[in-house]
Amino acid sequence: MVSSEYEGRIAARFAGFDQDGNGYIDRQDFSGAAKALLAEFGTPARSDKGQALYAGAEAFWQGMAGIADRDGDQRISREEFVTGAVKRLRDNPDRFAEIARPFLHAALDVAGTDGDGAVAVTDIARVLALLGVTETVARAAAAALDGDGDGRVGEAELVPAFARYFTVPE
Repeated sequence: MVSSEYEGRIAARFAGFDQDGNGYIDRQDFSGAAKALLAEFGTPARSDKGQALYAGAEAFWQGMAGIADRDGDQRISREEFVTGAVKRLRDNPDRFAEIARPFLHAALDVAGTDGDGAVAVTDIARVLALLGVTETVARAAAAALDGDGDGRVGEAELVPAFARYFTVPE
């Protein structure tokens, strides 16, 4: 049984995906997030990194739509997200991590991995803020991801944390 508090927190997370605030998650929300990330980090959309980010956003959208778009209208309502996606994702958080991975991998690359697969904590906070997380929470969350205290966060730390954020009730 999913608690109403958990459903409330997940509904709030819906707003992070609903980039344009129209009450639905759709393909444009994912491409809008990619566009904002590219602009924030000064990466051209037609570059390899830019194209990888757009491809990752599309893959993430397709995965979310496959899980949550129950009526097939190519958009995910708040109710579909809370009742459909949350149950499926909570039952299989690794599935969520896998559909998010291409986007997160490309976002880390855009944010500046310097070839080592890790990004500065400050840049992770910038990414989170662009995705709708308040600045204070973004800074705290990014710092919490830095388990070894080296000031950098890699994909191995980010992807499971991202999945837990959306799928774990605690």
